[in-house]
Amino acid sequence: MTTQRCYYEILSVERTASDGELKSAFRKAAMQHHPDRNPGDPEAEKRFKECNEAYSILSDPQKRAAYDRYGHAGVGAGGGPGGGAGFGGFQDASDIFSDVFGDVFGEMFGGGGRRSGGPQRGQDLRYDLEITLEQAFTGSEVNLKVPSTQSCDTCDGSGAKPGTQPTVCQTCGGHGRVRASQGFFSIERSCPRCGGQGRIITDPCRTCHGAGQVRKERTLQVRIPAGVDDGARIRLQGEGDAGQRGGPRGDLYIFLSIRPHELFNRDGLDLYCDTPVPMWMAVLGGEIEAPAMCPEGLKSGDAETCRAKVKVPEGAQSGDVVRLRGRGMPSLRGRERGDLLVSLKVETPVRLTARQKELMRELAETMTTGDGHHPRQTGFFDKARRFWNGVVGGAEGAAG
Repeated sequence: MTTQRCYYEILSVERTASDGELKSAFRKAAMQHHPDRNPGDPEAEKRFKECNEAYSILSDPQKRAAYDRYGHAGVGAGGGPGGGAGFGGFQDASDIFSDVFGDVFGEMFGGGGRRSGGPQRGQDLRYDLEITLEQAFTGSEVNLKVPSTQSCDTCDGSGAKPGTQPTVCQTCGGHGRVRASQGFFSIERSCPRCGGQGRIITDPCRTCHGAGQVRKERTLQVRIPAGVDDGARIRLQGEGDAGQRGGPRGDLYIFLSIRPHELFNRDGLDLYCDTPVPMWMAVLGGEIEAPAMCPEGLKSGDAETCRAKVKVPEGAQSGDVVRLRGRGMPSLRGRERGDLLVSLKVETPVRLTARQKELMRELAETMTTGDGHHPRQTGFFDKARRFWNGVVGGAEGAAG
């Protein structure tokens, strides 16, 4: 007499195991002993059948209650694993595998309602668009030529020659899938005759050659919002590839990149601009004009709006920054604006005349080290002297 193993022992779970724990244990055990992973191993096939039988009983609340009370006799199990009524309602193993392994085996076990012959959503498309900093500042409208699949106008997307219609596939009955037996359970897969379409085109359309779709280039007008940053993404719903068999269109994703500007660098909402300053103005102070982004864009025709007056303080140093509030980039969501930071670059004059050089020498003779005219130079050489003294002192100490 063959002694049947305890169903809970087969799945390695406690009698108090929840439905989720049972399902997880069955998945693990079934994958471990699956015949495809153990070809030619009769012991693995036996264990695999035991797992199927155990889960088919314990996953059913009524059968589990009967089994807990009366054991194998309570569920009519007899003849060992796979024998007689031992499978209860488990007449088609693909039903349980579709539920438990639908996300793992997908195509093999059906995937729970994902039918190849039904409507399918079109593919999403990506378009990389480079824009200028001015376009990002003011916002703009651009025209894009996007290649995508479109429903064939000649056959209205049917794929059949005008005046004809596709016929139902006789192999799958129009379902797009067929079920075949493999060992003790069934496997569902795409119909090999119609390729999962569920229909046969005997006289294909000459324009799309039976595909029902053609590749075309479309022109789309896209609004670029003011304030977009490098790497921003714009989604245009329903502007991707056409769906198949009446399915919805995919989406179009536009990825933005901003072309480097010859005057400005951007950091978030702030703009940075290096502006040269004459040496005499850095000494005496004054006012210069720095470039700025035009609030209404370059098409406004008012060049003054693209200029910013910058006050140069007396004694300005190269690298000093003047902040102009509100002259930076606009916020994409809100009324906030960044700042324009003008970095002063003091420029030393070149190609001086003899008279200019003479005046420079006269000026130099009036200035001596430590007179307070060059605080940065004084501080620098104080540090340098300490460094040199430390080097000399260290060398003498090492020699002694």
